[in-house]
Amino acid sequence: MTSDKCLGLVECLGEFFPEAAWQRCTVHFYRNVLSSVPRSKSRDVAAMLKAIHAQEDLPAAREKGSLVVNKLESLQFSVAARCERDGVEETLSYMCSPREHWTRVRSNNMLE
Repeated sequence: MTSDKCLGLVECLGEFFPEAAWQRCTVHFYRNVLSSVPRSKSRDVAAMLKAIHAQEDLPAAREKGSLVVNKLESLQFSVAARCERDGVEETLSYMCSPREHWTRVRSNNMLE
């Protein structure tokens, strides 16, 4: 199941679909992080976030996520860094699926 972080949906998923995995939509995650970044820096931060999901495997994506948190903190974007640190793992669930499915399950945004 791929969705934004709608708590009601996430909480009831286990009750109605106990074997289903949940994937936080990457596009919604980017929007959440970018909402706390000045508009003039949003393009740079978006590129950093997309680089996390462009990695070849889960360990590399986690490592890149840590580097992005450090970079956001060095740029004095502590709220964005906290949002990224707290939520990035939820956006990496798709990497446990076969690679050929990654583009279809990482987002629920049809334009993505």
